[in-house]
Amino acid sequence: MKNRVTGLGGFFFKTKDPDAIKKWYKERLGIPTDQYGWSFWWKDKDGNDCMTQWSPFKEDTEYFKPSEKQFMMNFRVENLVELLEVLKKEGVTVVGEIEEYDYGKFGWILDPEGNKLELWEPVDKAFL
Repeated sequence: MKNRVTGLGGFFFKTKDPDAIKKWYKERLGIPTDQYGWSFWWKDKDGNDCMTQWSPFKEDTEYFKPSEKQFMMNFRVENLVELLEVLKKEGVTVVGEIEEYDYGKFGWILDPEGNKLELWEPVDKAFL
């Protein structure tokens, strides 16, 4: 595979009160938060519009399972189906099944320390 990860798609973390923490980041750091956190836009090396998501989750979220960690990273990838097949052959633990939405495909893996990583084949134009 030529490219695996092409960028950071998001950073998600657990917190006692997501609304309070979003308010703090908005007031103290000027981050323009919304109901999900903050979607910030950037251009890739070819000048394409790209988005990265910063989101606080409730501390009892099940979304990070089976990991017990306080955070989950999301990485942008080019070809999720092919990448997951390659990773399985390399012995990487794949979690769940691919999910597809109008804004992209998602798959999940575990790193050697049990961190759940979300892999996202994005459709950035769905957000424009």
